[in-house]
Amino acid sequence: MNKQQLANKIWASANKMRSKIEANEYKDYILGFIFYKFLSEQEVRFAKENDLTDLTQLREEDVPTVNWVQNNLGYFIAYDKLYSTWTSKDFDFQIANVRDALFAFTRLISPTHKKVFSGIFDTLQTGLKKLGTSDAEQTRAVSDLLSLIKDIPMNGRQDYDVLGFIYEYLISQFAANAGKKAGEFYTPHEVSLLMSEIVAYHLKDRSQIEIYDPTSGSGSLLINIGKSVARHMQQDNCIKYYAQELKQNTYNLTRMNLIMRGIVPDNIIARNGDTLKDDWPYFDENDKENTYHPLHVDTVVSNPPYSQSWTPPRKPKNGEMGEVNPRFDDYGIAPKGKADYAFLLHDLYHLKTDGIMTIVLPHGVLFRGDAGDGSEGSIRQQLIENDNIEAIIGLPSDIFFGTGIPTIVMVLRKSRPTSDVLIIDASKGFKKEGKKNKLRASDIKRIVDTYVAKKEEPKYSRLVTKEEIRANGYNLNIPRYVNSSDDVETWDLYATMFGGIPKSELTAMNDYWMAFAGLKNSLFELTDTPQTEFKVEDIRKTAENHPSVIGFKNLYTEKFGGFSGMLHHHLLDNMLSLNIAAEEDAITTYIFKQLEQMPLVDRFEAYQLFADKWQTISQDLEIIQSEGFEATRVVDANMVTKKKDDKESEVQDGWIGRILPFELVQTTYLKSEWQALHNKEERLDKVGSDMDETLDELADDERDGITNDDGALDKKSLERKLTEALEEVEPLKY
Repeated sequence: MNKQQLANKIWASANKMRSKIEANEYKDYILGFIFYKFLSEQEVRFAKENDLTDLTQLREEDVPTVNWVQNNLGYFIAYDKLYSTWTSKDFDFQIANVRDALFAFTRLISPTHKKVFSGIFDTLQTGLKKLGTSDAEQTRAVSDLLSLIKDIPMNGRQDYDVLGFIYEYLISQFAANAGKKAGEFYTPHEVSLLMSEIVAYHLKDRSQIEIYDPTSGSGSLLINIGKSVARHMQQDNCIKYYAQELKQNTYNLTRMNLIMRGIVPDNIIARNGDTLKDDWPYFDENDKENTYHPLHVDTVVSNPPYSQSWTPPRKPKNGEMGEVNPRFDDYGIAPKGKADYAFLLHDLYHLKTDGIMTIVLPHGVLFRGDAGDGSEGSIRQQLIENDNIEAIIGLPSDIFFGTGIPTIVMVLRKSRPTSDVLIIDASKGFKKEGKKNKLRASDIKRIVDTYVAKKEEPKYSRLVTKEEIRANGYNLNIPRYVNSSDDVETWDLYATMFGGIPKSELTAMNDYWMAFAGLKNSLFELTDTPQTEFKVEDIRKTAENHPSVIGFKNLYTEKFGGFSGMLHHHLLDNMLSLNIAAEEDAITTYIFKQLEQMPLVDRFEAYQLFADKWQTISQDLEIIQSEGFEATRVVDANMVTKKKDDKESEVQDGWIGRILPFELVQTTYLKSEWQALHNKEERLDKVGSDMDETLDELADDERDGITNDDGALDKKSLERKLTEALEEVEPLKY
């Protein structure tokens, strides 16, 4: 199975096991055990790679071994507490094993890794009792969970990606199925990807990078930003991740997710606290002087809770000194009832001078309050006058879990050479999936390309001057600057009543007439009236045979004639060792390069066709790289869910190729055999149809011996009659 199929299977099984437990709580158990499995198998792999083949030597009493593992991994798990031990056939697993193991894990964390691992299993440990009213019930529930996650691979080059993908997929599924309570800590992958591509472009030339998310949730936003930035870096482990999260169980998710993505513990600095009340600098209470860290980073990314109430810093009264808070001193204080600008100013404060930040906010921050009124309008005015706002991207509604309101991504910098603000209305670029909207790959690429080129496009984007924004009272509401509404539909009453083709409709097709020079004059009469007529009878034939149309087809063939060979070279020649992410970039660049001089073809729609296929291609490449080329010859049981007596059960329905679809193999390598079989099937269908037709034409007395008492075809009798008829013509040879 590829990682998507495996994730789907685990989610389906998890749904069956949830019983009376809320999705938001069940998440803590299944994800917690996945993380424990990860740590356990990581230790097993580390031991074997260092020639410790007898895992029973992993005993707490063996102090040198404990210290050795701790110094390299930051923790230690004894043999009897390993996931692989629990799931072995000879082990009598009990719920007490989990309690003992989690307690021991906390006790055996390396002193240098306390901040990363301490308390990371608290949510799981305190919630075990909810899995049953007795030890026996809890044992059964946990045994089912351990069995559920056993198929997640832990010993291939794709480990971190597969496990991290499943982890994030489960989080997204729990969020989608549990409403706001589970969705509040999850930023949809597509929004994360959009923000990460913008950040990665800005940071692509740096060798060391620090990233900060002050409302980190599950950590998915941080991870996607880091992944995109890392594609431009030559060395590993050059990105440091700072995260802060208010809720403890979600804070634990952040740490788990970061660790499982292969990020070294030294590069993870996470805090559990209220971002607006308890800001960095971060220091150890036992050593404030030496651990003081005034945090300023290369990029801040965040998706804070929208319009949340907060307690602003105390203002001075009667000559008293107010609270010192450098985050808000230069811009003002966000209103008590809406903390949106408090989060924004917090993020901006922690940027380096040459840094960049992206933040998801509700539309209201663009227009609430008036300039100079001491609230959000005044903050917005200061941001504009200081040239901090680089871009505003309007997103579609219904793309976040737990809310249907439309949102924006705002891009800000502390220092930039221009003062114009790029406004993009991307609210109409999405596809519908169930009840939610989802950004497509082409929607994301169009936004990012527009941002990078600072490109203006009718009904989509504009570079707005500071002077125009001032004239609008610092109101940044997107429709004031970009009108993305559809054109009003019009009708030509004269043409409707008297016939003819309105020239206005032809004018709307000017892009086509420019691409196909001379075609318009070949098709239409030139008149002095607002209407025209066709001058040819066969419009299709005239258009297809026109030199400009033929030239267009030839140009397309020329541009993409070598596409198949390029794909073969890039994807097949080195499939076992190629960098999958880099190849995606290379193929995308090729497609866009070939389309540069191609009129009419929407390059983003063309890219979407590739992106739709790439998801399957990349998953297949991952399997081949993990399992070897032999995976292309493997077939798997096709398991489907069927319902019988109001009970669902999984049964096999034939076989499917792990990589290659049967039909592709048949039509490519077994084409003659497949065609012969296909011809026989067609012949068999025709014979059956002819027989039914002949039977219908027979009179009742002629049906004797051919049909049974119910009037249905008696196959045995018919077979006998056909055999007798054939023997009369030519005796059968055996």
